[in-house]
Amino acid sequence: MAVSSRRLARDYALRALYTADLREIAVAAALQELWSTLMDGEGIDGDRAPESEEVEFAQRLVFGVEAEKAELDRLIEEASTNWRLSRMPMVDRNVLRIAAFELLRCADIPATVAINESIELAKRFGGADSRAFVNGIVDRLGRQLDRITADRPRKGKA
Repeated sequence: MAVSSRRLARDYALRALYTADLREIAVAAALQELWSTLMDGEGIDGDRAPESEEVEFAQRLVFGVEAEKAELDRLIEEASTNWRLSRMPMVDRNVLRIAAFELLRCADIPATVAINESIELAKRFGGADSRAFVNGIVDRLGRQLDRITADRPRKGKA
């Protein structure tokens, strides 16, 4: 799958997780709404209909986050020194969940890619401070999970 396809799939996953969180609905329902909107020919912000690889990867992330949510939330709270999950902006919280899932359960995705992609999501969808906030927490998560070390650079490509 191309870099842009995985990036787009992460966007879809974030949209579904955010919708589920905001509206307090099941992630499956939020994902189905997203697919319906994207495939009805109108799209979202001019997006094209998702390709099968994008759907598969987005679903892997969304359902993985849902299945591991308690563990992911615990890890995120451990890595965020002064923030409880409930007080984090909703976008940031869901970006962090995706990143934590990738770091914890997706050995096929380099840690640097998971970290860099989470920063890009935060930059695109979050507030003014989201990029730095997410960067700090996912960096700590990567170190806590032994996916990155202090002497290894974090640059990578999706």
